[in-house]
Amino acid sequence: MTLDEYEHFDDHPSEFHGLEVWNFDGTDAVEDLPAPGDVAWYLAVDWVEDDASSWTKRFQLFLDTVGPTGVRALVIGQWGAPYAHDSSEPIDAITAVAARLPELEAVFVGDISPEEAEISWIEQSDVTKLLTAFPQLTELRVRGGTKLEFPPVTHERLRSLVIVAGGIPRQVVRGIGDSQLPALERLDLWLGVSEYSGDTEPSDLEGVLAGKGLPALKHLALCNSEIQDEVAAALATAPVVAQLDTLDISKGTLGDDGATALVQGQPLTHLTKLDLDHNFLSEAMEQRLIDTLSPHGVEVMPGREDEDDFGDGELFRFTAVAE
Repeated sequence: MTLDEYEHFDDHPSEFHGLEVWNFDGTDAVEDLPAPGDVAWYLAVDWVEDDASSWTKRFQLFLDTVGPTGVRALVIGQWGAPYAHDSSEPIDAITAVAARLPELEAVFVGDISPEEAEISWIEQSDVTKLLTAFPQLTELRVRGGTKLEFPPVTHERLRSLVIVAGGIPRQVVRGIGDSQLPALERLDLWLGVSEYSGDTEPSDLEGVLAGKGLPALKHLALCNSEIQDEVAAALATAPVVAQLDTLDISKGTLGDDGATALVQGQPLTHLTKLDLDHNFLSEAMEQRLIDTLSPHGVEVMPGREDEDDFGDGELFRFTAVAE
């Protein structure tokens, strides 16, 4: 199962950072374990173990057993009940031994499936501690936006930053926009809904949309938003769009107003892909986008949803992921 498929199913991804995910539970004989750099190591403890220190003990066993010289990727699963303890315990445990992990390239914080905990239940923390401790990191993936922090940071090597959430706090979006990430090629922000910490407004996106700290950015996803029309309108004049190969405004409440602003704004014909999956466009507007961009070689990925009717005659648009 790929990472993108994982966001819609109740299982765990089988790969991360281009490596097979290996569940280290402490039961395998040392001789049966793969080489440290051949897999992405998944460490988790059951939520019933309502003690975040249990994850730290599992991590210490991993260090003692695997090496850890040569480890390239770590996947942080449940650290106890993720709604009772935030992610600072596993993050602090990893950063405390940064010197022992000189080849670590990728970290996934919160590989917690919907079956284990709803995405809004996952309490995160300051994930930039990982960037500070590991200047060699090239990939950081985060699942869950509750209590998430991302103060402005400078990192020379990070190439991929993905935050999947039912809601991302505006200070996180501002922090990323104020960061200096000269190598970043991929940025995915699942902005979410206000009910679940997603209080971002278009003005909070100014740093990201200006792109001054993101000179290498080629893929931008500002998706899964209840203000998708406003996001699309902001993208219509955003300087960063001119440097992109792919633009993702899927999974949100995009309607004809946002799409009209987008198509009437700056040219998008340089893109290779425009992801519009899970939208609320009219058939005519969806076709207009296809007719405008497809002749230029742009792959337009549509996917219309029907508005919900709760029986009172009022129609309601919804994001793909919220609670």
